[in-house]
This record gives sequence, C-alpha cells and structure tokens, in this order.
Amino acid sequence: MANIVTSFCCVVLAAVVVVYAQRRSQQGARIQYERIGNDVTMQCGSLDNDASVTWKVNGTDVKARRREEGPRLILMEVNMSSNGLYSCFQNPDGQRRDQINLRVGLPPKEPQVTCRSNTYPKGFYCSWHLQHPTYIPTDFEIDVQHNQRPLEVTRDEVHKNRCHVKFPELFSSFPYRVNVTAVNSLGRASNAISFEESSIVKPDPPEKVVAKPVANNARRLEVTWNSPSTWPDVETFPLKYFLRYRPLIRDQWQHVELSDSTSHTITDAYAGKEYIIQLAAKDMEIGTWSDWSVAVHATPWMEEPKPITSTTESDIIPETTPGPPSAAPRVGEPTAACSTLLWSTHLLLACVLLSIM
Repeated sequence: MANIVTSFCCVVLAAVVVVYAQRRSQQGARIQYERIGNDVTMQCGSLDNDASVTWKVNGTDVKARRREEGPRLILMEVNMSSNGLYSCFQNPDGQRRDQINLRVGLPPKEPQVTCRSNTYPKGFYCSWHLQHPTYIPTDFEIDVQHNQRPLEVTRDEVHKNRCHVKFPELFSSFPYRVNVTAVNSLGRASNAISFEESSIVKPDPPEKVVAKPVANNARRLEVTWNSPSTWPDVETFPLKYFLRYRPLIRDQWQHVELSDSTSHTITDAYAGKEYIIQLAAKDMEIGTWSDWSVAVHATPWMEEPKPITSTTESDIIPETTPGPPSAAPRVGEPTAACSTLLWSTHLLLACVLLSIM
C-alpha cells in the first residue's frame, strides 16, 4: 500500500514540475501577435541567415504548413490552431536559442456603445462591447465630453466594459459626447455617440412586487411594490408606474398607468383564475420606461366550498320491537318484514310474490 501511495505522489509531483516548467518557459518567451489568415514569419533570435535550426511547437514537431529559411520559420495562412509556444534549437548542438509565444487573432471593429442614467440626477453609466471576438487581449479607451470639456470617467470595478460619469450640471441644453476606442496589437477602432441628458434617463424596475387576494371579494387583487432602490431621490424626482396583468389562460395584457402611488387594487379579475403581474417605472417628466419587474403570480379570493351531506336507503335502519321470534309465515300470508317495510316499492313487490307462492 505504501508503494502505491509513493508512486502516486511521484506522478503528481512530476506533473506539477512539468506544468511549472512550461509556465516558466512561457514567461520567458516573447509574445508575437499575428492576424488570422496571414503568413507568419518567426525569427530565431539574432542568428545569421545561414544558421541551421530545428523548430518545435509545445515540445513537438511543427506539423502546420510551413517553410523554413535558415533561422526563420514561415507558417502559411495561420489560424487558431497555430497558437502555441514555438522554440528554436541551433544545429548541431541542439541548444535552444529562442522562444516565441504565437497568439493569432483579429483587429477590433467598432464597439457598440450605450449610455443610461438609472441614478438620476447623480450621474450615468456607459457600457460597450464588441460584436465580433478578437481572440487576443483588447483594451478600451473612453473619452466623455460635455460642452467641449472632458469629464472624469470612473471604470466599473465589477463590469470591465462599463464606466461611470457624474452629471456636471442638471437640465443642461448641451449634449454629451462619448467616444470608445478598442485597441489591441493588431489595430484599433472607435465609435462615438452623442445624447442629451433627458434622453438617457431610465430607472431600474420596481422592486418587492407583491400581489395578494382581497378577502371576501372574488374579483380583486391587491398589488404593492417599492420604488427602485437605485433611484436616489424619489421625493424630488418622483416616478410614475405602469402596471400590466393578465390571467394565465389569456395572452392579452390589461394596463393601468399610475402616478406616484406604490399600490393598486385590480377590480376586474376573473374569479378563481391565476394572474401574472408586472410593473415598470419612469421619471414623471423625462426619459423612458424601465424594463419590466420580475413577474409575480396571484389568484383572487375563493369561498371555501360547503360540505355536502346526503342519505341513502342503506343509511335508514327500520325500528323494530324487541320480542320472541315469530313463527314461520304460512304460504299465502305476508311476512312481518313486509308489513314493516311497505314504504319500499321493491320490497312490497317481493312480498306479493311470496304470498302467491
């Protein structure tokens, strides 16, 4: 058992050593970025043109389409499979002369940029993304100006493709201009947008939406909610709300627009039908509606069904008088049971038949 454990530990240790060595090798290698589809030339250090070298990629022979010219390796029409750590060894002693970490990718195209204020009047944020991947590290440069003056930009700590900007003043008639430039080792591309303050105001959806049935009313639902917690001053900059609801059995929504109230009673619900309910919010004067809140479900109040009682013939036990057993009836004479249960039509018929026999 001890030998098995020792062997396993040796294997794990060897694997760790190999990984560590590979990382050390990559750290010492220079990075070369190249565009997908191009022919790529890699030079083995500063060796002379008549030097003879052998190339390896990730420790194995190079199998891609290539051409070797002295200390140079030329890869033809590289693609993503061409990525790797290339090492060159001088012949005949086999001494390693250089290492190149080849990274294949694309230059960026124009980033898509959007800006929004969900914390009005404090400020706004802008976010951006590339519609097509570059496959290599790409950075972004952001420039925000208002009335031809640059504004301070704070990069978001969580979302790497987002920045925050404070409003320098409120109710300004001057537009804002945001320019985002994508940059990597193969190129750069920019996109700029302009907007007015009022056009980007969009609150977050209402929060903590609750829908409950109203007791003793089969057509009402009581809906309550909170204004979005990101909206900093609901007293000075009040919100209005848009409520929509429908029964699950139908696709058509019913809508109600409300002022700054945070509750509403639905009065036309179908009795006993489950409803789906959502809300949106908007500044009272400027901007656009928020996205819809998380859907909640509720069913109007229903009266508890009353218990139903019923009786059957088997539940009725005829009353009898205690006494000694009676004598067997004579032929042609009705039995005592027949005399007692004459109220039953079926038993009466049976008694008549007995009397005939």
